[in-house]
Amino acid sequence: MNAPHESIPWKPRHSPWLVTISVMLATSMEVLDTSIANVALPHIAGNLSASTDEATWVLTSYLVSNAIILSASAWLSSWFGRKRYLAFSVTLFVVASALCGMAQTLPQLIAARVLQGIGGGGLQPLAQAIMLECFAPEERGVAMAAYGMGIVVMPIIGPTLGGWITDNFSWRWIFYINLPIGIAGLLMQQVFVEDPPWIAKMRALTVDYIGFGLMALGIGLLQVILDKGQEADWFGATWICWATAISAASIIAFVLWELNHDHPILNLRLLANRNFGMATFLIAVLGAVLYGSTAILPIFMQTLLGYPALQSGLAMTPRGVGSFLSMMVVGRVVKKVDNRALMMGGFLGLGVATWMLTRLSLNITSANISWPLIASGFCMGFIFVPLTTLAVSTLRQDQIQQATGLYALLRNLGASLGISLIIAMQTRAAQTHQAMLVSHVTPYDLAYRMNAASMGAALRGWTPLAASAGTMGLLYRQVLGQAELLSYLDSFRWMAIICVVCCPLAWVFVRGRAPSGHVALE
Repeated sequence: MNAPHESIPWKPRHSPWLVTISVMLATSMEVLDTSIANVALPHIAGNLSASTDEATWVLTSYLVSNAIILSASAWLSSWFGRKRYLAFSVTLFVVASALCGMAQTLPQLIAARVLQGIGGGGLQPLAQAIMLECFAPEERGVAMAAYGMGIVVMPIIGPTLGGWITDNFSWRWIFYINLPIGIAGLLMQQVFVEDPPWIAKMRALTVDYIGFGLMALGIGLLQVILDKGQEADWFGATWICWATAISAASIIAFVLWELNHDHPILNLRLLANRNFGMATFLIAVLGAVLYGSTAILPIFMQTLLGYPALQSGLAMTPRGVGSFLSMMVVGRVVKKVDNRALMMGGFLGLGVATWMLTRLSLNITSANISWPLIASGFCMGFIFVPLTTLAVSTLRQDQIQQATGLYALLRNLGASLGISLIIAMQTRAAQTHQAMLVSHVTPYDLAYRMNAASMGAALRGWTPLAASAGTMGLLYRQVLGQAELLSYLDSFRWMAIICVVCCPLAWVFVRGRAPSGHVALE
């Protein structure tokens, strides 16, 4: 059990807003890197003489190392000291970013991305814990609105910024831009960030090597399975079966070990807290919807609408605008309105906005995508801030550090699971719709005869044999396009349903706060 802090709440010597700016500079930089490289993968593959499939390891290697360190961030900051660990993480992230930009081969880039993930893994929970502890309980909603600016908005503007940098400069600059931002954040942290008194009391804890090893093995394999499963045909591949078995066994052993360890890396007992347990579930769902839609929308626009990389990134900007506006609004109303009502309204609005995307067609304009994205981005702020605030409202102050690490871990795992499942569902749905549509390509179908006649007339100048082959080719292309479209609409429909189902879960939370010296969880 962690040592409780003093009965008098601790306050930082410097303004909480100066501390916020210090930690959010580096955190926003790290969050931006989770999505900024997506649109640059073809350029990276071409420049480093690799296939696009091989280049995807630029993303997965970062996610794997990031997730492993993220889950251990609470223990690492307690062992080494939060300020010292924060400085190490930012420094490693900046150095690794420079190595990414200088990489001459794909293995070099992957190795640098692993280091970058190790450095960036602890930045999100560190920033969240520092901000929650610097602000008084009644001001935490405002603090989480500022935190949400970076966490929610940055992954959304990442594709746009990455596409612009790649098209106008080089893919290497998507990593080089981290250097000035990271250095500025590091200098400010040395001046304004300080460790609370209970951090020093926790440094004598023993090292849980077994827990860390089981966690690294289980989560690392799980991340690889989620990222490579669809490409390897999931359980049709022998290595997927073995990796799944090892990952499941490692995670089960990890849970049992942590529950019976005196000083666990992840305090899983926190999940028994009503507010925190439900919050971790809902943040995983929100991560799945946010990252899942962010992953498939650019693919939809590039493959079916013919958008270039930069234009597909720009088309995602309205969601960032909506998120930015909502963070300014929710920070003002979160102290006046029941957070549970805000959260329910946010999930309902997000479901409606996502359902609007099910009305897309192949003849739309960018406005048909922009308005649903603005609405969904606006609604996310009304979920994120109340959810984060309620998650820690019944925890002791000295439990917040461990709670935020576990909270961020489940958000990232939810995002990874959501991306993998949504892409897998879209791919399989496209095959199903294609089989269904092909059954109508028959002379006995009136729509087929009308389309064939129209296309045959357009190819009138061709020879009969060439015109017949050309007509069938055009018809098959239409079938493929419609099947792909229907599969994307199915994905948006499922995401909308999931959001609506989450609405009543907002009322599971309790409103009360534990007193500053109260032991909320044993």
